[in-house]
Amino acid sequence: MSKSRPQKQTLLLVGEGYDEEAFLKYLKSQLVGREAGLEVKIKNAKGKGAKHVIEWTIRQAKQAEYDVVAALFDTDTDWSAAVQKQAKAKKIVVLASEPCFEAMLLRLHGVTPEFDNKKLKKQFEPYVNGAAAVLEHYAAHFNPDILKSKRHQEKTIDVLLKLLKA
Repeated sequence: MSKSRPQKQTLLLVGEGYDEEAFLKYLKSQLVGREAGLEVKIKNAKGKGAKHVIEWTIRQAKQAEYDVVAALFDTDTDWSAAVQKQAKAKKIVVLASEPCFEAMLLRLHGVTPEFDNKKLKKQFEPYVNGAAAVLEHYAAHFNPDILKSKRHQEKTIDVLLKLLKA
């Protein structure tokens, strides 16, 4: 009789858009090995603000049974006490990027993010080789060692690393 394998913990991570999805997939590729005891599913809510991301995440979580469900999204659109309450009621771990994903990552490197969205995107481009939706482009400036050393600067990064058991 063969040994039974221990049950893996399941984690659903939802990113607001393609950039968040690429970042989450990059971290999964670096931190979650076959022996990690963790099964991670990453999905893309395809934008439209915090309210949409939380509602979309709730629908995705109903499709399968996950031990933990988390959503990474920007707080600059549709983030409110009501949406926060909705997430809490459904036990969704909120990974809020204030005010947005790019600003959160820039702060890790001591960069003050621009307020104008177009300027902010331009400011972020050199950190991801001009293409934030390509997961390999996070390796140089946002690899696990860098994130672990700076996790105390951004609560969202710290919570995300804990979810990935890093």
